[in-house]
Amino acid sequence: MQDSAAMGTEKIGTLLWRFSAPAIIGMLVNALYNIVDSIFVGNGVGEIALAAVAIAFPVMTVLMGFGMLIGIGAGSLVSIRMGENRTDEAEKILGSAFVLTLILAVCLSLTFLVFLDQLLVGLGAETNVLPYAREFTSIILWGSVFLFIGFGMNNIIRAQGDPKTAMATMLISAGINIVLNPLFIFVFHMGIGGSALATVVAQTVSSIWVIAYFLGERSFLKLRLQYFTFDGKIIMQIINIGLSPFLVQIAASVVSIVFNYSLLSYGGELAVASIGIINRMALLLLMPIFGISQGVQPIIGYNYGARNYKRVIEAVKLGVYAASAISLFGFIVVQLFSENVVALFNQNPQLIEMGSGGLRLFLCMLPIIGFQVISANYFQAVGKVKQAIFLSMSRQVFLLIPLIIILPTIFGLTGAWIAAPIADLGAAIITAFFLFKELSKFKQVMQ
Repeated sequence: MQDSAAMGTEKIGTLLWRFSAPAIIGMLVNALYNIVDSIFVGNGVGEIALAAVAIAFPVMTVLMGFGMLIGIGAGSLVSIRMGENRTDEAEKILGSAFVLTLILAVCLSLTFLVFLDQLLVGLGAETNVLPYAREFTSIILWGSVFLFIGFGMNNIIRAQGDPKTAMATMLISAGINIVLNPLFIFVFHMGIGGSALATVVAQTVSSIWVIAYFLGERSFLKLRLQYFTFDGKIIMQIINIGLSPFLVQIAASVVSIVFNYSLLSYGGELAVASIGIINRMALLLLMPIFGISQGVQPIIGYNYGARNYKRVIEAVKLGVYAASAISLFGFIVVQLFSENVVALFNQNPQLIEMGSGGLRLFLCMLPIIGFQVISANYFQAVGKVKQAIFLSMSRQVFLLIPLIIILPTIFGLTGAWIAAPIADLGAAIITAFFLFKELSKFKQVMQ
């Protein structure tokens, strides 16, 4: 409770560092193990396997989306309730979130497994790619319940004021995956299935760690049997607040599908393999920004619940400054070293040429993404669902999908790559309008 109470009194810069640093470290390691996975797959199995992982990416994105629906929705609610000094209500939210996690994980994985081949073909898996995509995705789906627990419930650990344990969850998962991946692929010769199995084992261990935490002495909030209920009111509150990041993930899945079809048409399987590499690198560069976003969220939520609007404004500003600095650094790295980055995954000269050019174009608006992510996350943190959903959808649905469909017909493969930065710029402008309007209301209240 002392850590959570400090969110209302301690210096914002100190809090932001204390909450964001563990999140950044954990998410960076998480992104690194995804990259390492792809490097092992690309070098140990081949570029067709890289294309298969890219084809399977929308399925994993949907699973993560449901995990975020519960985890971020419940986490935001927990932060607000603790700011309001309503601990019992926060524990009820935790119990309901855990039950919802188990139900959704089982239902989703079974549904996807029943229709797996039709799903993968619909996502663009051609005859030579389908066996790889099927093997990889089926193993991931059988272990998806552990992804939901480890990934989703970890947000609540951070929300109650324990960012170090939340970081440890991700480090445990990433560390196990990085060790097992080369072992399964190169030593046991398990191919792309070995990469998927390494991921499932890592997620299983991290989910056990999360459950043990909420049952042990270290957690202020406890998983209590009497709160293992399907409380309709709480479930709807979780869904309402978590809907924004969920829809972002679903939109990202739709974007991946549209991208894959467009890239197959204008660049073939090498272009699909390229977007797999680009997605991994984009994830790595964006993870520190998401870490700051996750770090600042409980600070914003707590102080909003306590009606301390001056601290809310200060937290948003510092979050934007930090995320923008990281965005600029990432942009410089991409523009200078894109060929070296792509070459890590596979030595095919055509893939290196295509992937490096796509990477530079795809992320050329990276310097403004930090502002957009933190600003949109503000509305998520304070429970303003409609604004959060609209801003989250502005990039993916309203801008990016139409641009992916239209621009390649004019500019070919280049049109597919430049769709992303144009959407980034448009989304940043829209988000800036909403944020400045919102913060000006606080300034009027404080006068």
